[in-house]
Amino acid sequence: MSSLARYAALCLLGNLLLSGATQAAEPSPCASEANDGLRLNCYDRAFARQKADPDTPSSKVAAPASRGLGGNDAEKASSVMTTAWELDPESKRGSFVLRTYQPNFLLPIHYSSNINRAPSSPTQGASPRHSEYSDIEAKLQISLRAKIAENLLLPGADLWFAYTQRSLWQIWDRQDSSPFRSTDYQPEAIYIIPVPASIGSLPLDWNLRMIQLGFAHQSNGQSDPLSRSWNRLYLGAGLEHGDFGVQVRLNRRLRDPGTDNNPDLTDYIGRGEIAMNWFPGPSTLSLTWRTNLQNFNRGSLQFDWTHPVFSSQPSGLRWYAQLFTGYGETLLDYNHRQTSLGLGLSLFQF
Repeated sequence: MSSLARYAALCLLGNLLLSGATQAAEPSPCASEANDGLRLNCYDRAFARQKADPDTPSSKVAAPASRGLGGNDAEKASSVMTTAWELDPESKRGSFVLRTYQPNFLLPIHYSSNINRAPSSPTQGASPRHSEYSDIEAKLQISLRAKIAENLLLPGADLWFAYTQRSLWQIWDRQDSSPFRSTDYQPEAIYIIPVPASIGSLPLDWNLRMIQLGFAHQSNGQSDPLSRSWNRLYLGAGLEHGDFGVQVRLNRRLRDPGTDNNPDLTDYIGRGEIAMNWFPGPSTLSLTWRTNLQNFNRGSLQFDWTHPVFSSQPSGLRWYAQLFTGYGETLLDYNHRQTSLGLGLSLFQF
């Protein structure tokens, strides 16, 4: 059911219930709300709408992840971040329900201005030079998550497990059997604490929606001298203003001197990031800035844009464009500066 039809049905039901059969009733307090989305949510709360069955078509519209795709207008009205991370009782879907996390995409055209043909690290030295690498390759990312504990320790707080895999694939290098140049693997545990509206309301109509506590391991699974890995704890916060969202995250690297094969990694890729997401209609826009807060010549900027391939299916297949500049597009490139542009499709979102 479309958001307009749903809104009309709720208004009709509200009038019937509030007016009574034989006498006029006081006007509904929801009717005075000027914003369509907030008015719709007001009617939902007023009439205790039953939680939709997860298997019904109306509730299977994709919700955007932390840095993912946009949903429909009804989801925006009820807060994109709330829907994506199940921050209130109405959005809870239970444990062990598989969902997308970061964007899932295939970019068959991925051009680098300065492809890394000889990766190096202070403790590893330089690897043999791969002069045959092409500047144009493919980039692939798969990212999934599932809630493994609901209402853990704090009211409404959930524990999630996520897995992200990102690959650079020399698909156009047929002479060398199209090798994968780099693949990063990142398992992650995320503890999400929803912030009550009474506490999270900020000036200028901003809202603090959630606090994140997480642990992540990232490695590329290669042997020396190309092995790269690191572990980190992070603290983050998610804020929203209408269809504009911001997530701030600070990383604390966990060092193991005996096995650290990239000791200067955070000097290049940064110790924190700010991700800004905007959902203007059917398109989505995202800008991510990673920095070490000391040397602004390091770190990176990444811009992502998506748009539905079919306008009737905004949560289906989407065009995807990604522009990256700086250090650390992959672990292998953590100390290598480049600018890249990728074009392709988002794969799925649920």
